[in-house]
Amino acid sequence: MSDATAAKPSLFAPFRLGDIEMRNRIVMAPLTRNRASRGSDAPNALNVEYYRQRAGAGLIITEGTQVSRQGQGYVWTPGMYSQAQQAGWKAVTDAVHEAGGKIIAQLWHVGRVSHVSLQPAQQPPVAPSALQAKTKTYIESGFTEVSTPRELAAEEIPAIIAEFVAAAEIAKAAGFDGVELHGAHGYLIDQFLRDDSNKRGDAYGGSIENRVRFAIEVVEAVAAVFGKGRVGIRISPVSPANDARDSDPQALFEHLVTRLDETGIAFIHVVEGATREARDYLPFDYAALRRRFKGAYIANNGFDRALAIETVAEDRADAVAFGRLYIANPDLAERLERNAPLNTPDVATFYGGDARGYTDYPALDERAA
Repeated sequence: MSDATAAKPSLFAPFRLGDIEMRNRIVMAPLTRNRASRGSDAPNALNVEYYRQRAGAGLIITEGTQVSRQGQGYVWTPGMYSQAQQAGWKAVTDAVHEAGGKIIAQLWHVGRVSHVSLQPAQQPPVAPSALQAKTKTYIESGFTEVSTPRELAAEEIPAIIAEFVAAAEIAKAAGFDGVELHGAHGYLIDQFLRDDSNKRGDAYGGSIENRVRFAIEVVEAVAAVFGKGRVGIRISPVSPANDARDSDPQALFEHLVTRLDETGIAFIHVVEGATREARDYLPFDYAALRRRFKGAYIANNGFDRALAIETVAEDRADAVAFGRLYIANPDLAERLERNAPLNTPDVATFYGGDARGYTDYPALDERAA
């Protein structure tokens, strides 16, 4: 092996993400699985085992975790706003840490991607503008069209930011190593960013600078709780998930990332291309985002082993996040390092249910036995 080859960053080598020491550069991406306790939306023993099994990742990012009842968009997703939820998450973080892993919580407000049956007093969901998304959500009876939202009044926005702060405080008390803000896939932060979903005429709408204001205010408020070295944000510049669209995503996200860099947060987690679709879904210069951000860049979407190794070695990303592969392979990091066979995920068990398709996928040693 030449000196030049040896000097290349390795997907399997330790990495410091802000103030978080990772054992490797493999990240478990957030994965909604709809298995929180019914009634309390608190994590339970099944969730504890699920995350413990995956502690070999350099970093686990939890499934989207709503910061309030109003922030919930899907049935049986966990929250981060009650004492029961804090206790449930503390059991999760303890198990992951005992197994040698690191775990951060993804804080989530879905905005308009919700249904009145999930909202307090069956009120309409909230959004930057009163525009119904062309998408579906998942309620007790199955998938259904989302409800038409109402527009947030300007005086309500500080209370939404305060919900993110309170959730960050609960996450810190529950033992998380940090937090990621869900700024992707057409949820509330993303809705404020995009000119297709944000038609406001106040300080939070109109120009790109105004449309990124909410995201930056949430980031800064949460960083004050955890410290900027333990905070990141997930973005998806061109993914049309949940009807997320903008007339000029390149200009929007270059500006956003420039502003994020000024906050000094630890990382950006970038969904490259369209979720569950092609990485080149629309033309976009992701390298321009990397150049504008001095912190870590986590790349996501459609990576296999070879592409992940190449991407890190060529310094196009500091780490790579894997989603669906982590559903079926609890020891994915070890499998990737050993170039071992992978389990096939059972799509029918992705959302809701019990241990089947959740904690019963075999690890390598179990397969061998």
